Amino acid sequence: MKLISGRSVLLAFASTSALMSAPCAFAQQTPPSTDDAADIGEIVVTGTRTAGRTRLDTIAPVDVISGETLTRTGTGTETAAALAAAAPSINFPRPAISDGSDHVRPATLRGLAPDQTLVLINGQRGHVGALVNVNGALGRGSTAFDLNTIPSVSLGSVEVLRDGASAQYGSDAIAGVINLRLRQAREGGGLTLNYGRYDTEYDTARGSHEATDGEQTSLSGWVGLPLGDDGFVTVSGELQKRDPTNRSDYAAPSAVVGNTSTTTVLGRFGDPAVESQTLWFNAGKPINADWEAYAFGGIQHKESESGATARAYNNSNNVIAIYPNGFLPLINTEIVDRNLYGGVKGKAAGIEWDLSVGYGRNSLDYRVTNSLNASYGAGSKREFKAGGLKYDQLTLGVDGVKPLEVGLIEPLNLAFGIEYRTESFEVYAGEPASYNRGTGGTGGAGAQGFPGFAPSNEADEDRNNWSAYVDLEGQLTPALTFGVAGRYEDYSDFGDQFTGKISARYDFSPAFALRGAVSTGFHAPALQQQYFSYTATNLVTQVIGGVPTTSLIQAGTFRVDDPVALALGSKPLEPETSINYSLGAVFRSGGFELTVDAYQIEVEDRIIYSESLGTTRPSQSAATTTAVQTLLAPFGVSAARFFLNGVDTTTQGVDVVGRYRLPTDFGRFDFTLAGNYNETTVDKTPGTPAGLSIPVSPNFLFDRSNILAFEDGTPKTKVVGGLDWTMGDWAVSAKATYYASVLVANNASTLDYETGDHTLFDLEARYQFPYGVGLAVGANNLFDEYPTYTPATLNGATGSVGFPSYSPFGFNGRFLYARLSYSF
Repeated sequence: MKLISGRSVLLAFASTSALMSAPCAFAQQTPPSTDDAADIGEIVVTGTRTAGRTRLDTIAPVDVISGETLTRTGTGTETAAALAAAAPSINFPRPAISDGSDHVRPATLRGLAPDQTLVLINGQRGHVGALVNVNGALGRGSTAFDLNTIPSVSLGSVEVLRDGASAQYGSDAIAGVINLRLRQAREGGGLTLNYGRYDTEYDTARGSHEATDGEQTSLSGWVGLPLGDDGFVTVSGELQKRDPTNRSDYAAPSAVVGNTSTTTVLGRFGDPAVESQTLWFNAGKPINADWEAYAFGGIQHKESESGATARAYNNSNNVIAIYPNGFLPLINTEIVDRNLYGGVKGKAAGIEWDLSVGYGRNSLDYRVTNSLNASYGAGSKREFKAGGLKYDQLTLGVDGVKPLEVGLIEPLNLAFGIEYRTESFEVYAGEPASYNRGTGGTGGAGAQGFPGFAPSNEADEDRNNWSAYVDLEGQLTPALTFGVAGRYEDYSDFGDQFTGKISARYDFSPAFALRGAVSTGFHAPALQQQYFSYTATNLVTQVIGGVPTTSLIQAGTFRVDDPVALALGSKPLEPETSINYSLGAVFRSGGFELTVDAYQIEVEDRIIYSESLGTTRPSQSAATTTAVQTLLAPFGVSAARFFLNGVDTTTQGVDVVGRYRLPTDFGRFDFTLAGNYNETTVDKTPGTPAGLSIPVSPNFLFDRSNILAFEDGTPKTKVVGGLDWTMGDWAVSAKATYYASVLVANNASTLDYETGDHTLFDLEARYQFPYGVGLAVGANNLFDEYPTYTPATLNGATGSVGFPSYSPFGFNGRFLYARLSYSF
């Protein structure tokens, strides 16, 4: 096992890496309660099943982020963006020109894959999306829960468990757990109108630009209603409209009619246009003195539109008769996400029971506009229905908690349970013109920008699993708390898996404690990773004869059991497995608190998305490429990808948080300094599959750019410093966020570049008027910081990609906003 070096710990501590309570302290938007327990001693339910634990008393580190903090960060209306602004160990990059990933943008915890963090809703397992990320965005090859399906107005708080927890919660909890706790009230309510837009100046490789775009408007609200004499139902919702942004570079003269212009923008690289409607509810009603029923759920309907890579007028896949000046294909999605949970909980036979059922479904329909199928020539359509994806999940659970008198200083808390889960995944084809090859032209087949799913891609698969767990927590002495957990899961496709966890905490005094844990974890291969297939037009940069060349190629993704994938060495997917180690300290005194948590996460057999085999790459000899093309020729395929296990990684890091509360005659000041230092190394990559009649070649299945995306695709250091001041009806929040540089790697090292180190400043002022009316104005990224722009050599003639999608803070510049609220 590798150990975290003292240098790394000191560096992380010095740069104030990390997390814990910072998010709740950060951006406290209204005068907090004078009762410290209200905002320092929050009771948590994630990471422990012992009632009454506060976030500073838990064995594992748990952050508590209030709903008010999320709704008042000024980051627009994306919950994932608000979480990333509050929690340094969460990153939310904004990919563009990456097909479906533009519309369902994944977040990461501790630099691991998006699907290595489990998301719960009110403690119940949430469902992942239908989309699998297959383009060059962060999280490539993963499926993930879409945090933006639940608007921040619907949340009372969010608990982020930063520790391996598969033994407690099951598959996917390798990096940790995010528990979205819905707002709960039987009276009161509020309305909030948000408006904002980007006002920015920026440079790209080919010149300077100004932009006022990305206008965002949202109307959100909630109301608490009584349900009988003792129940409640809380209803919340949001209407959102967001215009697109565009940070594409100028096109090269060779891509513009007349070959003279140097200020023509052909591409659209930025946030998609979005219109969404979301409605959630949370309800509870006592049945008798011992039992109560509960239910919660929601639905979101979202339509979004993003740009694909622009096609110049002289592109081989353009038809001059249709688009004499070239064209910009637009990828449209209609996404519907549904959730419905219910159950009863109460006491019987000395056990606190929770019997639950939950169902979730996510569907994504593709439509391509402003496009053509070049193989049809001048007779091509310009708009195509391109098919789509569906995923659903049904869970049944029985959980129990019972205190046991076993001679300890307090009862031993025994938690146990069983769960049954079914999942299904479907791929359905688009209209024939979206994927067919016509006879009227010589260009590429399929809708340009996003060829539709063909009948050969269709799938309708399902699986089930059941699991059982035991979780013990108790105190051996007044100072020593311990925890032991174990979980067994059995899947109908790949088999069974056992995980375990041992944790402990020692309180040397009321002010100081040490805590630590060792656990094993796993991530089950998703149905999407096993059964997704697709043929797409991809923008690929290849080095041919020492010269980087950007071109469009047809590349196929094949199921792991497809003859094409099997010919290239594919095998059935197995679960990823992990070992997590953590050691931390908690110090508190009066208004000051400090938490430090070091961790190491070793993951084996990570599921990856292979290289496009059969295309030219710097690491592959001509003989290797020719041999692969020979293998693919009988299948009529020019290049192929598939999912496979085979990468081992080690992630090490430190989370540190300091907070100080200072009440004065001039108002109350809350100071926070928090950060995360995180470093991942790739320990093993898959070799050339045995038995293939091709030369053995390094990085054959997983090449340099993807290895470095694991290691350097997220910032090693992210530090957040904040000052909140409240006095009477006035409040001001100021925040600075530092992001270490991220490497944008290519398979040829000469094409690498970095995003650069950047510090972003946010500022907001608020005033509370009488009768519940509040007004806030502010700016995010006040000084208009941008990552390093994409070099012209990598941008192609159309200049579509202005900035790197790997930028941890996006690439949109200064955002100005105002917020008007009313509470009752």
